[in-house]
Amino acid sequence: MYDVVIIGGGPAGLTAGIYAARSGLKAIVLEDKVFGGQIVFSADLENYPGFPEGISGMDIIDKFLKQAKKFDVEISYDGIESIENDISCKRVILKNKSCITTKTVIIATGASADKLGCPGEAKFLGKGVSYCATCDGAFFKGKTVTVIGGGDSALEEALYLANLVKKIYLIHRRDQFRAVKILQDRIKKNNKVEIIFDSVVKEILGDKFVKGVLIENVKTKQQSRLDIDGIFIYIGLTPNSKFASDLIQTDEYGYIITNEEMETNIPGIYAVGDVRKKSLRQVVTACADGAIAASNAQKYIEKMKA
Repeated sequence: MYDVVIIGGGPAGLTAGIYAARSGLKAIVLEDKVFGGQIVFSADLENYPGFPEGISGMDIIDKFLKQAKKFDVEISYDGIESIENDISCKRVILKNKSCITTKTVIIATGASADKLGCPGEAKFLGKGVSYCATCDGAFFKGKTVTVIGGGDSALEEALYLANLVKKIYLIHRRDQFRAVKILQDRIKKNNKVEIIFDSVVKEILGDKFVKGVLIENVKTKQQSRLDIDGIFIYIGLTPNSKFASDLIQTDEYGYIITNEEMETNIPGIYAVGDVRKKSLRQVVTACADGAIAASNAQKYIEKMKA
């Protein structure tokens, strides 16, 4: 039996593993996709303390992983089917139908990129449609692309792409961005970026690869075509909490509800990082969540022994 099973290998999950292992707990981190979560798609992390010159998402996660392994955190690439709660233990059911028993669980499954849901999006996935500029930007060097969204991620990735492509159409459905001011200022000063407000993508066009997008002004309903080579979509996130939604309390959007101690409605089960309901989703707050959850998991286990 494990002391703590951590589901998800992003900054929150890996930090929880580090803190748990350093406290003497037998810990395992389960991740069936990519260790690091959303942050591995960031080319330049500027606001994490200790890296004044910035650091890429992949590089910082590599450091997190090395540190976790240094403290003998077990790393596994298994996917999760569900969680079962019992008085004496928790059972984590894997996708291969095997079961892991544990005293506590920390859910750190993060969130996934939302889809536009328009014609052509699924058809051209990997053929001009992307949700990761860091992963795919190099394929569009010297070409024309569209970035969809108005938050921090959309503007950050547009700025990253501006170093590679010839031109960017930055399309947002509202009449102003939601991103922080410093990003907005940088976007407005970049002569490669053409901003198109009040517009949505109705269809992604092409043959074997993306050739254009059909956009519609939400106010005038006028439609027009943009000739592009690729489209990068950053319109929001959906929490990866469905596997636990029958057991754990969530809000109307699927974010897991916790208190400031990262405790869910089930004693001994915690939620951290982007999957939980919170006001700020950043690497630094995810790490804080993970540390708090691991500390409280230790306290919970000590009470079980008493």
